[in-house]
Amino acid sequence: MKWRLLLLFIYCSIVVLGCRNSEDETMNSSQNFPTHQALLLGTFHYNNPGQDVAKTKGFDILGEPSQLELDSIAAAITRFQPTHIFVEWPHNEQFELDSLLNLHRQGRYFANVSLNDFYRKNEIFQLAFRVASLKENIRVSGVDYYGTEFPFDSMMRVISKAQQDKLQDEFQEGIQRFTSDFDAMIEQGANIAALTNHLNSPEMRKRSNTFHNQLPLLAGDDDNFIGPLLTAAWYKRNLFMWSLIQKKTKKHQEERVMILLGASHVAMIADFIEDHPQWEGVEFSEIYAE
Repeated sequence: MKWRLLLLFIYCSIVVLGCRNSEDETMNSSQNFPTHQALLLGTFHYNNPGQDVAKTKGFDILGEPSQLELDSIAAAITRFQPTHIFVEWPHNEQFELDSLLNLHRQGRYFANVSLNDFYRKNEIFQLAFRVASLKENIRVSGVDYYGTEFPFDSMMRVISKAQQDKLQDEFQEGIQRFTSDFDAMIEQGANIAALTNHLNSPEMRKRSNTFHNQLPLLAGDDDNFIGPLLTAAWYKRNLFMWSLIQKKTKKHQEERVMILLGASHVAMIADFIEDHPQWEGVEFSEIYAE
């Protein structure tokens, strides 16, 4: 009888241990398997406000070819089935953004003839709202954070004063190369898809991250840290965006979202996503052919 009880105890222990191992494996698997997909759409600003370091030519976003292309792109994005679009709008002004989206869904937004270039042309209103108006369940949330400064001009003066001619040339050549390449594409008649794919290419993302995160660290002499301050501010702004994206996605238990931000922001957020086991990036080129 004792032997039977002992054998039963051993058997039960093996079963329980096996169940625990199975649960642990399932838990570890769920923690390391992507549960969220993010369509990464780094873009140029359709309204071209001239506030970026690199100044590029304007693009006719309101022309009929662009408007038809935006319709096609929006339809392709809805087939990806995002339930949330994150845009470059102040995170603490969500009420205003919701109000504008409601007007757009009612077909009344562009009826306002007093809209300035930003509100008529920016990608939030031309693309994000266009997608959200096709499907009622799609939210549009602002995730931008403006509590940082980007003292680029001050840093360049420090570089000049320190006679760092090679570093100064690297910055200027980087800006010139970006603007000349982008302007050439516009002059050659590139459409929105071609420009977007260019900005989201691995080469462009690497160039952007080098420009923002590596070159500034060399600015000035040993007692001057304006370069690291600039990079830290840039990093902070993007970390805040990424933090908000994660919080809002988790809050709504969403599986697919779209991130529509300036291409330099997406270049960094793409790296954050690559390092996160529960997130997976989806490129624009995967859902839309030029």
